[in-house]
Amino acid sequence: MKIVIAGAGAVGTHLSKLLSTENHDCVLIDDDDERLEGIDSNYDIMAICQSPTSIKTLRDAGTASADLFVGVTRLESRNITACMLAHALGAKKTVARIDNYEYLQPQHQEMFRQVGVDSLVYPEVLAAGDIISGLQLSWVRQRLDVHDGALVLLGVKLRDTCQILNQPIKDLCGPDDPYHIVALKRGGETIIPGGLDVLQNGDLAYFMTTKEYIPHIKRIVGKEQYEDVKSVIIMGGGKTSVRAALTLPDNMHAKIIESSLERCEQLNQLIDRSNIMIIHGDGRDLGLLREEGIRNTQAFVALSGNAETNILACLTAKKLGVRKTIAMVENLDYVSMAEGLDIGTIINKKTVAASHIFQMMMRADVRNLRTLMLADSEVAELVAAEGARVTKNPVKALGLPRGIAIGGLVRSGKGILVNGNTQIQAGDSVIVFCHRHVLDKVEKYFKKTIIPW
Repeated sequence: MKIVIAGAGAVGTHLSKLLSTENHDCVLIDDDDERLEGIDSNYDIMAICQSPTSIKTLRDAGTASADLFVGVTRLESRNITACMLAHALGAKKTVARIDNYEYLQPQHQEMFRQVGVDSLVYPEVLAAGDIISGLQLSWVRQRLDVHDGALVLLGVKLRDTCQILNQPIKDLCGPDDPYHIVALKRGGETIIPGGLDVLQNGDLAYFMTTKEYIPHIKRIVGKEQYEDVKSVIIMGGGKTSVRAALTLPDNMHAKIIESSLERCEQLNQLIDRSNIMIIHGDGRDLGLLREEGIRNTQAFVALSGNAETNILACLTAKKLGVRKTIAMVENLDYVSMAEGLDIGTIINKKTVAASHIFQMMMRADVRNLRTLMLADSEVAELVAAEGARVTKNPVKALGLPRGIAIGGLVRSGKGILVNGNTQIQAGDSVIVFCHRHVLDKVEKYFKKTIIPW
């Protein structure tokens, strides 16, 4: 596929590198040569140092034949303009990064499509959604609700209190068991497990289950001592903090600690909720944290603009007794370090946004796509087309490539865990897990089969 990306910032650069490893024809446009330095020599990417809203530049980049055009510059207006121009030139799909929540309202989506913008991405909103999801289950590192919650994916760090350690997965995840273990992160290795694999202390295990069995999962992994989150301290008052505060459940109370007095005044205007308190101060100040009751707080969320600060703040919060910590880590080089320090849940806006954009490129009917950053793998929700290969045989006879597993499906709104004897039907939404860069191999199983005359 041909993809043109306008904007060599964090999201654009990460997305272009990701696409180049998938053997796509990728062009990256930016008018700042420092941002493009080294891109085309280190990756198979064409870099163009010109304005992304120049019609000539867009033509030279091959936008007319682009399967996808992505506008992810710093400026929302520039992204929308670039997408409109790309659409007019012939790009098949366009997506624009925005920072105005009003644009995401459902009643405005058709208006944007009419002017040539097919999809909108607000990374801070996506990140805030992950934060709220993580707070709702304090013992889970990552949670993903599939198909409006019909199925749930839970990433759990296993300790010696786990009841199912050192047992073959085939003995744990039978046809009648209420969960499947679909991926493991062990040290630096990602495993799509088979029946003979066993869970070990220290594994990050991903469980596919349904909502009613979440308490069962909590019990067998030995996390019953974890309390529900009722109080949260958030360090940093940026856009992600605002979106998280505005969507925080009513039964939770949060304190946002912000070092800028001017920003605190803005936050008081932006967040008008009785369960949110704005505090002027330094979120790294131990005295302030103690004064604000951190020892009686169930969760600490570090959302400053500095990854090192967020990691250290979460480590401090854990030493003070906070069980659930979440850190915004924008520098991908620090992700493995943060994981090694066991700080808890890690949020990265650019990988969340890139997953959303990458979804638009899939040829099959992909409803959802997420990168499991810590596990270096992907989970996708694909819809089986009428006559697709995946509907021809039971799962065990499909001949799926190595490194790919089907965890569950949704049929008529009901979540169903999949085993080897499951027969997938046309219209089923199927949850697929795989190592990164191999998802394209499974797409063909879900597309309509064309039988030649």
